Amino acid sequence: MNLNAFRKELAKPNTSIQLCLIGIIGGVCAASLIILFRLTVDWLQTKFLVETNQYGELDPIIRLVLPIMGALCIIFIAYLTGFKHYRMGIPFVIHRIKHFFGRIPFRTTVNQFLGGAVALASGFSVGREGPSVHLGAFGSSFFGQWLKLPNNSIRILSGCGIAAGISASFNTPFAAVIFVMEVVLREYRIHIFIPVMLAAACGSVMTRAVFGEAQELSFIQFHDFSQWVYLYLIIFGIVLGFVASLFNNFLMFVMQRSNRLNMVYRLIIAGVITGIIGVILPDSLGAHFHSAHEFIAENDSMKILIAVLCAKFFLTVIAIGLGIPGGVMGPVFVIGMISGAILAAPLGLFVENSNELQGSFSLLGMAGLMAAVVHAPLAALSAVMELSYSPQLILPAILVIVPAYVTSTQFLGNSSIFIRQLEFQKLPYTLSSVLGELQKTGVLSVMEDNYKLVVEQNDNLVNLLDSSVNTTVVRKSNLEDAIQYSLVGYDQEPDCDTRRITFTEMKGVKSQATLAEVYGILATKRQGAVYIYAGTPNDIIGVISWNKLRDNLHQASF
Repeated sequence: MNLNAFRKELAKPNTSIQLCLIGIIGGVCAASLIILFRLTVDWLQTKFLVETNQYGELDPIIRLVLPIMGALCIIFIAYLTGFKHYRMGIPFVIHRIKHFFGRIPFRTTVNQFLGGAVALASGFSVGREGPSVHLGAFGSSFFGQWLKLPNNSIRILSGCGIAAGISASFNTPFAAVIFVMEVVLREYRIHIFIPVMLAAACGSVMTRAVFGEAQELSFIQFHDFSQWVYLYLIIFGIVLGFVASLFNNFLMFVMQRSNRLNMVYRLIIAGVITGIIGVILPDSLGAHFHSAHEFIAENDSMKILIAVLCAKFFLTVIAIGLGIPGGVMGPVFVIGMISGAILAAPLGLFVENSNELQGSFSLLGMAGLMAAVVHAPLAALSAVMELSYSPQLILPAILVIVPAYVTSTQFLGNSSIFIRQLEFQKLPYTLSSVLGELQKTGVLSVMEDNYKLVVEQNDNLVNLLDSSVNTTVVRKSNLEDAIQYSLVGYDQEPDCDTRRITFTEMKGVKSQATLAEVYGILATKRQGAVYIYAGTPNDIIGVISWNKLRDNLHQASF
């Protein structure tokens, strides 16, 4: 395979066989890493649990000590990799995709893999989607960096890895695609959509081969109910909007108040609090769907349900707010399940089969709370529908998601928890529309590669310029410590016929760069050109002028 031609095709913002191919390869790399992560978590739990995620079967003293030991292990891992490399999770990945084309540092990935596995195994109320997103983005983007692919394609590769990671973690390829487009990339483009779909499919196929065909929530049956209950669903959604706003505000309060504490102290405090509450309410440990469903089914006491809901709410905020590695959506799903079961209870006064409503409202509670916390209504709908394998919940879920989302955003002023975390950590996550559009195109697809290169001493420049009207002329100058490239042209005075040859120094741009980097160099003067190099800055392979860049930016698109 000609890698130069392969890279040049990937530099174009178009759907291509090459882009589909890297989507598949990136998906396989990411899914392999996620499957290894899941197997690691299961292996750790077998060392002290009789059955996976059943913390209630442990002795109280072990439930107390286990999270504390987990926190100490996380601290030790962070010490080995360097505390400055401790940033991880979905907000960090969003930041890296927006400003670093999805390049994920290796040490943060080690922290996420080992620390996330320990956190999930030791009973902290965190989800595995955070590690799945981080590890998936690293697994696929590392492949792109190794092949020195254009940055715009590495960004797409990161999206593919995230989709494959979520799909491999939850066996939900459709929800994974929607999550990437709605939460991470925040755009819908066909040339991005296709490889992300392929990567998600690879993740689902691989996880089914290892863990089986079953869906995560297939044990919950969604039962249809009378249409008059639809009115209650709107009230249900409004209540979930308040719960989501309270959750986000409380989480940010913990993060702000604990910011001055040393990270070691924060993690130990999280372990101690989790252990103490775990002794009293073991069902509040972890964030496993099946365990939460069994707890709901076995407990008719509303007091116990409310107590575990409050404990789960508090433990999740403490764990995430104090820096335990893990995701927020897993425990949010569990909180939504319990909230749904509690809010379904009043309907027992009006219907006979109230037990059937409990499962249905658990699923609707998951969808509504996730939509309001993360601000991803479509991802929430698709995730719950796919996890439960219940397409008939679409209409009721919409009636819950919309009021939950509107209540949270418009009436309570709540923003996405990921955005609030990014702003608190002062990690930039936005781009101007111009830079965002230019980042989609690599320099290899736009550069002029039929330029004429002349040495410093050349007496035929006038004849060369006159015979190269439509061709760029570049002069190469050998300086003491480097080689300098200059754009050769005419500078004609406005009131005379005199023509003077000018030499405009050009800056070099890597062949992996996008047009955004070119714009950053040329936008100030709005003239001149840059040269593209492969390998070392002395290895020129093409030229991009300001006029070429402007034409590309103004090119009409559908």
